[in-house]
Amino acid sequence: MRRARGSPVLKFLGGLAGAGAVALLTYPRWRPWCLTWGATDAEAAMALPGDELLEDPGVVTTRAIGIDVPPSTVWPWIVQMGPGRAGAYTYDWIENLAGLDMHSADELLPQFQDVSVGDGWRLGLKGPRLEVARLDRESALVLRSDDGNWVWAFVLIPHGQGTRLLSRNRIRQPGAPATTRALTTYLMEPGSLVMERKMLLGIKERAERGPGRPDTTGSDQLDPTTRHQAAPSSGSIAANS
Repeated sequence: MRRARGSPVLKFLGGLAGAGAVALLTYPRWRPWCLTWGATDAEAAMALPGDELLEDPGVVTTRAIGIDVPPSTVWPWIVQMGPGRAGAYTYDWIENLAGLDMHSADELLPQFQDVSVGDGWRLGLKGPRLEVARLDRESALVLRSDDGNWVWAFVLIPHGQGTRLLSRNRIRQPGAPATTRALTTYLMEPGSLVMERKMLLGIKERAERGPGRPDTTGSDQLDPTTRHQAAPSSGSIAANS
């Protein structure tokens, strides 16, 4: 009797589930790569503006990218970010599934260029409110959640004729049960890499393209300027950039 062939869709989903299981089981091996995508060892270890705002985090990520324009050209794309503003230059459809009202702009928006310490916005109806806690023009923009348990810093460092853009998250979960901590480690950390990688590439592409020019190159290309963007060793996930 001839056996029925499995549905190609079911085979694909099965393969995807298997790959996901392998990724989760091996995550402790490639976690350092996930938390420091694009950053050099020195960048991951250096003290950055905003570190002083949360001194005992449970999780720290430092992700980075090289951009071939000076910090003054990158800065306007950073300060206009946010929900209901210029978006986050990442996967809007994923952001908006959570009701974050993200619509990534491909141009500089003058109405969102004036940012001051104390300005802020809420991430969705029930999410935290992020406020500007530190603002060093063309150098650092530091956001802090209203509960004080999350600090997110964007730091621009001159590098030759270009810029190194570092994005550092410091997160604390006081009193969180073990299941919540495991969820953060095995789901939220890799998920944040997917979104933040796209964001950094989006900033790079927009800044290098310049305001008002059409997107002709795409924002998901390899960036050869950073060390940790190569694929991890066998058994880990695919290359990030």
